[in-house]
Amino acid sequence: MIEGITLDQLRVFITAAEERSFSAAGRKLNRAQSVVSQSLANLEAQLGLTLFTREGRYPVLTEAGEILLADARAVTSGLASLKARARGMASGVEPELAVAIDVMFPMSVLTCAAARFSEQFPMTPLRIYVEVLGGVAQAVLEGQCSLGVVGSLPLLTSALVMERLLGVEIVFVAAPQHPLAQLRNNITECDLNQHVQLVLTDRSDLSKGQEFSVFSSRNWRLADLGAKHEFLRAGLGWGGMPLERVQRDLDSGALVELHLQDRPARIPMMMSAAYRAATPPGPAGRWFIEQLRRLTGDEPPA
Repeated sequence: MIEGITLDQLRVFITAAEERSFSAAGRKLNRAQSVVSQSLANLEAQLGLTLFTREGRYPVLTEAGEILLADARAVTSGLASLKARARGMASGVEPELAVAIDVMFPMSVLTCAAARFSEQFPMTPLRIYVEVLGGVAQAVLEGQCSLGVVGSLPLLTSALVMERLLGVEIVFVAAPQHPLAQLRNNITECDLNQHVQLVLTDRSDLSKGQEFSVFSSRNWRLADLGAKHEFLRAGLGWGGMPLERVQRDLDSGALVELHLQDRPARIPMMMSAAYRAATPPGPAGRWFIEQLRRLTGDEPPA
């Protein structure tokens, strides 16, 4: 009997519970009260449970009715989600959007874009993977993600299409108690080589054997930017960080900016959207790229 329960019965059940009246439920559903009452009686018979007590002027949910009401709502909500997602897919919207983001990308921009995405595509799940160096490109090339935001990497492959987004400023910093912080300006490579440099390590093979702004032969490698940040604050080494991530530390004095001799004070790292040439982004992916561009102030002229 339970297998014969219909979605229409569940909708009648939910409406009657919300309206607290069979007649009001009938008016809302444009049905006669007798039809609503019969539908609920059939549902109770199929469940083998009483959903409403009918002793007073108005029906009252039983304990079983209260519990099953939540399940009924979940079933009807799930169906509504299925219909909405199907409509989106039929119109060409991706069933989900998986994005790999370089750890150096400004999180304030990413969170704002994600918030807007949830409003624009409420039925499209957003999967975010934060990776280091070649990990972003690898996730896109292997199909784990349909879209990536990559930093400066010499990836010579026609399999990926790149679209410029913004430049991120990288600054070299150390804790105020670190020996290099005492020098501050015109720090030589010889000075740098005497101290441990904290470096992000690439878990992919795309940049294997390549070094990016590594100046000291003494280095510790970390796969997490948050861990690197805490190591820097603890005085365990020096290293480069995105300016946005350490601006508060510089303002408060928790970190000190280092100025290297014969090198720019701040190194720009170009960030680009990347996707497989064979599978360009759909409406949701294209919208996400344009949001990132708009939020970074690099939107192309109309």
